[in-house]
Amino acid sequence: MTRTTNARVAGFTYLLYIAVAFPSMLLLDRATRAPGIAAKLAGIAEHATDVRITVVLSLLSCFAAFVLAVTLYAITRDQDPDLAMLALTCRVGEGVVGGTFILATLGLLWLGTAAGADAPGVEAAHALGEFLLKVQGWNTLIGATFFAVGSTLFSWLLLRGRTIPSLLAWLGVIGSVVIVLGLLLQLAGFFRGPVTQLMWIPVAVFELTLGPWLIIKGVAG
Repeated sequence: MTRTTNARVAGFTYLLYIAVAFPSMLLLDRATRAPGIAAKLAGIAEHATDVRITVVLSLLSCFAAFVLAVTLYAITRDQDPDLAMLALTCRVGEGVVGGTFILATLGLLWLGTAAGADAPGVEAAHALGEFLLKVQGWNTLIGATFFAVGSTLFSWLLLRGRTIPSLLAWLGVIGSVVIVLGLLLQLAGFFRGPVTQLMWIPVAVFELTLGPWLIIKGVAG
């Protein structure tokens, strides 16, 4: 594909990623927001359709990460092929790790809806449910770290190549670095609370701006 086509595909995919990831989080949160594992599994059973929709949307998010990896690599490889390949690898890793999130979600759906002889005992179901919820949380942090590192590298390459407006590129670089640092602190147990959500705002603004820009304006050079 040409650079212009890659730019437009990347721009559309940025917007698609946001369009599927945000409702996916809302639907899963509605199904699992009750306190206690028993109530969470009951909520999953009650909102089984929502959870299945979450699985489909999460799978689309994985493919969106792959598409962004390839198209952004095609746009930025002339600046530094090694850094571009590393960024591509991070975004691919993000998509692969997202697949394990789907497995955990399907496991929770099975626990919440299993009945009859195939259903596990109450204690076993609760223990496994707690573990799968932990897996989802760990998965989210690790996948987000791959995303943030890949976003930092691609934003830096876009800045170096003057491929997009400098102010927009700097927003991507700085916002992505903030997320990398914040996620590392979260993984280490030093960072929690509302600030862990607020730190995503700059990157959200960056991607919501970059997507239309790439569709309409394309890339320079």
